[in-house]
Amino acid sequence: MKTKQINGFTHVEHSIPNFTLEESEERAQEFYRQLDQRRTVREISDRPVSEKLIQNLIMTASTAPSGAHKQPWTFCAVSNPELKTQIREAAEKEEYDSYHGRMTDRWLKDLAPIGTDWHKPFLEKAPWLIIVFKKAYDIIDGEKVNNYYVNESVGIACGMLITAIHNAGLVTLTHTPSPMNFLSKLLERPGNERPFLLLPVGYPEQEVYVPDLERKPLSEVSKFYK
Repeated sequence: MKTKQINGFTHVEHSIPNFTLEESEERAQEFYRQLDQRRTVREISDRPVSEKLIQNLIMTASTAPSGAHKQPWTFCAVSNPELKTQIREAAEKEEYDSYHGRMTDRWLKDLAPIGTDWHKPFLEKAPWLIIVFKKAYDIIDGEKVNNYYVNESVGIACGMLITAIHNAGLVTLTHTPSPMNFLSKLLERPGNERPFLLLPVGYPEQEVYVPDLERKPLSEVSKFYK
């Protein structure tokens, strides 16, 4: 492996497969077709999912780019039934308050086609919950160390995690009860970590229904400057 020194640090030669333009276009099209099948699923079965599979999903997410390569995230994987019950109870309390006072009428109207409410049974039934925490800063040898572009970095990692979950034939949904401080307490996370996203992970139920929605076409989500 070839190396070179930059600013006194070792850099290694990097290479990727040398696809033709046609091969790249085909791969991009096929990957789009695969991800276009991804849907948010709330009916998650209790069919077991191995810890090894969850580990690989997390490691895939952790390949995400991050500011100054700080990797400012912690992925907490929960399969303990008692802890999942506690998380559900705390989340539903916050969700109930949101649906009965915190949310505006317009917000509730926008949610109506989705068919969701404050009940969150998937938090108990899904074999795994992955709770993503962002590290506002790190503590190394007792000293506070800065992290950079934390929200952006963790957001990218979460996107890669959701993609990896779909690629493995599993389903999830992005759950963000507000506020989420109860997750820090239940999981006993240190003071430098903040809850960012909760993802129940598992196989779908045998019969699942999702909203009949359409994604925006390319013309509505992009602008090309040629």
